Amino acid sequence: MAGRLRKRVAAAASGGPGGRSPLMHSLRRAWHDRRLVLLDPRYTPLVAAVLCLAEVLINLWVIQRVPYTEIDWQAYMEEVEGVLNGTYDYTQLKGQTGPLVYPAGFVYIFTAFYYITDHGTNIRLGQYLFAVLYLVTLLLVFRVYDQAQKVPPYVFFFMCCASYRIHSIFILRLFNDPVAMVILFFSINLFLEGHWSLGCFFYSLAVSVKMNILLFAPGLLFLMLSQFGLLRTIPKLSICALLQLLLGLPFLIENPTGYLLRAFDLGRQFLFKWTVNWRFLPEEVFLHRGFHLSLLAAHLAVLVLFCLYCWNRSQENIISLLKDPKQRKRPPQLLTADHIIFVLFTSNFIGMCFSRSLHYQFYVWYFHTLPYLLWSVPVKKHTHLLNMLVLGLLELSWNTYPSTSYSSATLHVCHAVILLQLWYSSSRSEENHRPQTTQGLLSGRRKKE
Repeated sequence: MAGRLRKRVAAAASGGPGGRSPLMHSLRRAWHDRRLVLLDPRYTPLVAAVLCLAEVLINLWVIQRVPYTEIDWQAYMEEVEGVLNGTYDYTQLKGQTGPLVYPAGFVYIFTAFYYITDHGTNIRLGQYLFAVLYLVTLLLVFRVYDQAQKVPPYVFFFMCCASYRIHSIFILRLFNDPVAMVILFFSINLFLEGHWSLGCFFYSLAVSVKMNILLFAPGLLFLMLSQFGLLRTIPKLSICALLQLLLGLPFLIENPTGYLLRAFDLGRQFLFKWTVNWRFLPEEVFLHRGFHLSLLAAHLAVLVLFCLYCWNRSQENIISLLKDPKQRKRPPQLLTADHIIFVLFTSNFIGMCFSRSLHYQFYVWYFHTLPYLLWSVPVKKHTHLLNMLVLGLLELSWNTYPSTSYSSATLHVCHAVILLQLWYSSSRSEENHRPQTTQGLLSGRRKKE
């Protein structure tokens, strides 16, 4: 009996009667299928763990060896100091690069950074904080990709370790864009888990750091209407609105018009010298109001087309989404992780395609979504090469400083290729939206074996 007890204890300690823990089982399977580890999306967690460890070393090396470049950090600290000194009128808050143009959530979060970094003077500590933000962002992004099960793991190397510009945005420039994006990816993980109310809270928090997060809003609204109908969506939208009200309350009390116009200025004019995407245009065209309105019209038109023909997979009239799900002709299907990711990522990407101007730090707005956008199409062997070429050209375009007519044109060509692929893939039957990323490559490998 004592012998049997010892065997049971040993089996429990090792993870089961076979004597293998889940970790050891996964490692043994990975070793057995080692030729497929970089191709099969099932191995996303394993590859992600290795890349995150590599990223720890890369970030430490960059912080220690590559000089920090001051752009906006000092301005952020001056804007925060203005609030800490008692100024709640947004029209009076400014830094060395101009007025404060971000919502109130930015103020609170960067106030914390202000105190942690000794009033913004300890730049090195700030870099380490942003390195942590970078790693948390990667973990959240990898979790999204693990649920999507579409992207071959070898692509993730190019999504993290190989991008100079993204490392620069996080740890060499300390922009506020990464702060907004890490909160956004946390909210997406909540949506994927079915926590829509809590997800809306963090989504709104991300918006309160920087307005670019609103590019995800059309897709998020569509998903909530699909899942809940109009009446049950309103409380979730109220969470978003109430949080904005509470965060902005001190500034709204002081000067409501000033706060709204500064923090949510949709008509803000951008400088031509910083544009990444419209360098091939004459400056007068870039600044012309008619050009801005035409981009807005194109943005809305493409959103409507995707909403009608790509996002809506229920085979019901789009108006019926306003009804309670129980009152629709067909019972609504549960939203799959793939569909949630597809709608949110395409909503944001369409906004990027038709932006009035993209600056270098805006790359992080969609960088981590690009592998999914490219590999959401049913992929064949030659398509992998095309997708890698598009990723490489995008990285080249965003790393060309100052931007040129050729780099801007290349950026638009890449955007057009991705947009057409998304339209083509989502206009096909629902069957084609199942994970097929490495089907051709894997089947070829298995035949050989």
